[in-house]
Amino acid sequence: MSHRERLTASEGEPVATINDPARWNGTGGASLAEFAAQHGLRQSAARPSLPAYVKALWQRRTFVWNLASAKTAATYSGSHLGQVWQVLTPLLNAGVYYLIFGLLLGQNKHITNYPAFLITGVFVFTFTQRSLSAGAKSIGNNLSLIRALHFPRATLPLAYVIMELQQLLISMAVLIVIVLLTGETPEISWLFIIPVLVLQLIFNIGISMMIARMGAFIRDIQQLLPFITRTWLYFSGVFFMIAERVDKISGHGHHWLGRIMEANPAAVYIELVRFALLDTYHKDAAQYHLNHGLLWLYALIWAVVAFVGGFWYFYRAEERYGRG
Repeated sequence: MSHRERLTASEGEPVATINDPARWNGTGGASLAEFAAQHGLRQSAARPSLPAYVKALWQRRTFVWNLASAKTAATYSGSHLGQVWQVLTPLLNAGVYYLIFGLLLGQNKHITNYPAFLITGVFVFTFTQRSLSAGAKSIGNNLSLIRALHFPRATLPLAYVIMELQQLLISMAVLIVIVLLTGETPEISWLFIIPVLVLQLIFNIGISMMIARMGAFIRDIQQLLPFITRTWLYFSGVFFMIAERVDKISGHGHHWLGRIMEANPAAVYIELVRFALLDTYHKDAAQYHLNHGLLWLYALIWAVVAFVGGFWYFYRAEERYGRG
C-alpha cells in the first residue's frame, strides 16, 4: 500500500484506505484529502510538527550513539589493524603533505613548529571533511532501514557525525602526544579546545544534514563531493598560515578576498585549535593582523547558521526520504 493510500486516525480510530468500501461509500466524487478531513484522518507518513520532531529526535539519542558506535566498529572490522586506521589515515596524509608542502615547497621555513602545525590542521579539517562525506550517503545507504521503520530521519546524518566525533576524540589524544613530543608545553589555553570542537561539531551537524538531503535526491553529489572537499582543503590554511596570506592579499588591494579566506569556517576552527594548542604559533602569528576575537565570532556564527539552516532544510523533506 502506498503512502497515498494509507491514512491513520488521529484519535486511535481504525486505519481507513481508498479500498475500504465502508469508509469510502457515499463520498461521491470527493477527493481523498476531503475524505480524510471528514473522518479526522491523517497521512501516516506526514511530516510531524517541528517541536514533535525535535522531541522524537531527543528520545532517540541513545540509539544515535549506539548506531554511531556500531558503524565505527563495522567500518574497520575487515582490516587487521582495525580502528588504528582512524588515526593512521590522517597521520599518513599529514606525512605526505609535510613532504610536499613542508620540504619541497618550503612552508616549514615560515612556521616554527611546522609538524604540529600541519598535523593539527589535518586532524581538524578531516573531522569536517569526513562528516560532510558521510552525510551525503547517510540516507542512500540506509534505505532499507528507512522503509522498514518509522523514526526521525535526522538520526541518520546525526549518527554519522557522532561516528566522526568518536574518531576525532581518539585523534585528538594522539595529537596532544605529538604536540608534546615536538616541544610544546601544556598551557591553560589547551582547555579552549573543548568549546572550539563543540562549535565545530554543531557546524558539522548542520552541513551534514544539508548535504544529506541533497544526497538523498541527487546521487551525483557523492561523485562531486571529493573535488569540493579537496578544493576546500587547499583554501583552509591546512598547509600555510592564513594570517600571512590574508596580510599579503590585503597588501595587494584585495581586502575582500582576504576577509573571505579569514572567515572560511574550516580555517576558523583550525586556527582556533592551533591557537589553543601551540604556543609557538602565537609567536609566529603575532606579526600579522589577525583578530583572535573575530575568529571566535566567526566560529559561533557559522555553527548557529549551519545548524539552524541545515536542520530546517533537512526537516522540510522528512516525508520524502526513502520513496521510490
